[in-house]
Order: sequence, then C-alpha cells, then structure tokens
Amino acid sequence: MKYKISVIIPVYNVERYIKRCLDSVLNQAYENLEVLLIDDGSTDKSGKICDAYALNDARIKVFHKENGGVSSALNIGLDNFTGNFVGFVDSDDWIEPNMFHELLSAIKNVDIAVCSYFTDSDLCSDIIKNMKDVNEQIIDTENMLLYPLMRDYYMGFCGYMWNKLFRRELFKDLRFDENLRYAQDVLLYSEIVKKYSAKGRYINKPLYHHIIDRDDSITKTKSFDIKNDVLTVYKRVEELLPHEYKYWARGFYCYHASVICDLARKKRDKEMLVKMQGEIKAHYDDYVRTNKEFPEKFSRMEELMSLQTL
Repeated sequence: MKYKISVIIPVYNVERYIKRCLDSVLNQAYENLEVLLIDDGSTDKSGKICDAYALNDARIKVFHKENGGVSSALNIGLDNFTGNFVGFVDSDDWIEPNMFHELLSAIKNVDIAVCSYFTDSDLCSDIIKNMKDVNEQIIDTENMLLYPLMRDYYMGFCGYMWNKLFRRELFKDLRFDENLRYAQDVLLYSEIVKKYSAKGRYINKPLYHHIIDRDDSITKTKSFDIKNDVLTVYKRVEELLPHEYKYWARGFYCYHASVICDLARKKRDKEMLVKMQGEIKAHYDDYVRTNKEFPEKFSRMEELMSLQTL
C-alpha cells in the first residue's frame, strides 16, 4: 500500500446520509487513504459529524468554510490533498468496500480509471450498464472525451468525477469552475482529458452507489438560473472536441435545452419556453444525428418545438 489515495468529499446538509458515506470510505479494503471533508457551511449537524469522525480516524482532514457551492468546496480539496491519486465521493452516496482497490489496480499505465455504478433509491438499487462494450484494454484520448457524450451507449462510463480515480498530476493547474453550480464535473473532466491527452481503463463492475431520490439535490432544481449552467458547460465542451466530433456536444446541448423547455412549460414561463424552443431548433439536426438508433426520442422533441406560446 505504498500509494496514497486522496478522497475528496464535499459536505452540505447531509446529516441523514453522511455516516453511511464515511463508513463506506473508511472501511475500504485499500486502507492507505487520505479523506478530505469540506463542510460547505452546513446548517444541520453535518459539520459536527465530520469533526466527530476525524477524532477517531487520523486519515480524515476536515475543512469548514462559508457556503460557496460545491465547486468551491471541491477546489479546497484539490488545493490540499497529498495523495498519489485522487477520487471523489458525493456525501449522500456510498461505495463498495473494494472500489479503490479495484480502481488502483486498473490505473496502471493510464491516467484515469473508471468503474460502473448503481443508482439507488428507497425502493431499489439498479446496476447501470453500457449498451456497447468497452473492450479496449486502454481507452484512447478520443474515446475518453466521447464516451460521456455517447451516453445512451456508455451510461456506465458517464462524465461524472465520482466513479473515477485520477493521477494527481492531472490537477496540477486545473480546477472546478466556481461560477458553475451544475455540471461542473463534466467540464473539468473534459478539460483534463483534453489538456493532458489522458488515457483510461474501464472496469465493468458497479462499485459506486449514486442516490437519485433526494428531492433537494441540485439535479432536481427547478431554477432556470442553475439549469442554464449545463448549457454553458456543453458549449465549452464542444470547444474542446475535434471538429469532426463537435456534433456530439451539440446533441447533448439540445437534450438539456429540451429539459429546460419542458420545465418552462410546467412553470408557464413564456419567455423561457420560446428561448429554449429556439435552442432546440438550432441544434435539432445534431440531436437527430446523435440519436439515429433511438428514433422514438424524436416525437418528444417535435412536440416541444411545436408548443404554442403560453
């Protein structure tokens, strides 16, 4: 266990979940860990729980800060970790006992190791699988960029940070964009792969448990201001792609515009509805191109584009 893995966990008002998360990390089969807990101004007992765990395990470092958003919390972790490798865990999620052992074994000769995951709710736990096999022993830079955008084919890969292990050198001069509150991990992941021509390896095993039924999670927000961050992200991801593959980012942009469009319909926001209809129409050809094997999706898009103003 000569290599140290730093695990960065942003914490904000998760007293219901944080103990399960920390127990799963601290009980890893691979024990040479450094666990950085960044309490982002929690108003519940989360910060106190972190402090209590730190008293009983010297591997834990706790940072308390004023609330500034998840990106600022993650960046404190990136500014203070000392490990050879870096992993991320959301504080409401939890991991399998062998996750970091498996990822460390897989990262030899590559820059990033990736595993599949579960989506968990109060009712069930589902294994997320890829539609197409990731057969490469080593995944080249091009596919490391494209797999997260080809989500219907490679759902188990995705662009999140939490189902991956990274070499420390990848964070030498890159950080999360603190102006983004949503999808910032997708952008940083893409920036890392592009800047360092990163290669990877995929483990076809679900080792991470991602909670999907929190009503107060950022992914379920109804704020247009926050939702629009994801559109900013995919425009910036598009800039990172080779010309011949930019349409993949535009197709994903179109999908997220449709999500905001549907929310505008439900909220009866005429201005936002019209704006997002325009974004869908502008990128619809790319959406069709990236979903040619899923024509059943087109009727939803066409319905949204044809909606009369409210």
